[in-house]
Amino acid sequence: METQEKPGRDNLRHRLVDAAERRIGEQGLSGLKARQVTADVGCALGALYNAFEDLDDLILHVNARTLDRLAAAFAGAHRAGESAEETIAVLAQTYVRFALENRMLWSAVFALALPEGRSAPDWYVVRYRALIDQIADPLAKLRPDLSPEELQLRARTLFAAVHGVVRLFLEARFLAVPQDRITPEVAALVKAMTRGLSAAE
Repeated sequence: METQEKPGRDNLRHRLVDAAERRIGEQGLSGLKARQVTADVGCALGALYNAFEDLDDLILHVNARTLDRLAAAFAGAHRAGESAEETIAVLAQTYVRFALENRMLWSAVFALALPEGRSAPDWYVVRYRALIDQIADPLAKLRPDLSPEELQLRARTLFAAVHGVVRLFLEARFLAVPQDRITPEVAALVKAMTRGLSAAE
């Protein structure tokens, strides 16, 4: 859990995250500079390091916002009465749309590399675990025989498959799916995977 902050410092932290989020959304993570962010806010460079451990800590807070928005998009994508297969398909298409509409911020979540020996804090980790839980829930209906640990693993595998297709396209990598085919190809991939997952092993 994030620590409680004094009102003045909390306000500064919020404004710094706002500024960093705008910068990343416009220029990407590689273009983010501490001096630019503090200039945008109108504070001294040292104020950033009083409010956050370092620039990586600030980026983690921006990425946390992105993960929260993605989680909200997932939660809002469900339709009453849909099957587990339909839920998973909707989540996959929601993920594709979110990534396409938030390219820079989405990429920053996966581009941030913390220094060796430094792990993401618990308040951050719970956010991407919550995303996996939203995939694991419908998977549990398809495979009630799997343990919670196995469901988590399958959910991560399904996420990785869809994420890989999206990331190759957004990074214009070799063999990336063309833009006009990414939605139907992801739909076909998820349909094949859920069909296989629903079969008893």
